[in-house]
Amino acid sequence: DMAAAVATPRADLKWVEGAIPGVKTAVVQGDTATGASHFYLSYAPGLVTPVHHHSPDHYVTTVSGSLVLVVDGKEHRLAPGSYFGLTGKARHAARCEGSEACVMFIDARGPWDVVPEKKP
Repeated sequence: DMAAAVATPRADLKWVEGAIPGVKTAVVQGDTATGASHFYLSYAPGLVTPVHHHSPDHYVTTVSGSLVLVVDGKEHRLAPGSYFGLTGKARHAARCEGSEACVMFIDARGPWDVVPEKKP
């Protein structure tokens, strides 16, 4: 049994611009490219994502901002401290409303990807 502790103060987060403008990530544990990871995801104010899915099951806590998650045509308004889980490659879209960035903390159970959904 290997005990381990990981502690990352907010000031030490290393934010990296994503492939999509307005999206940034800060990984705190694991490697998003190769396996399970824990990371922060930030959407710039006003960002709207197209419908997409992620291969790994993932569990999310909202940290700041006003996030609207859209699943199966239903809007879920998620204030800071809210939770959502997306499993089985659930299709979803999201938008960041208001003037503050939407920051989420993500527990991803496998390599992270973003897979756009084909237009019907």
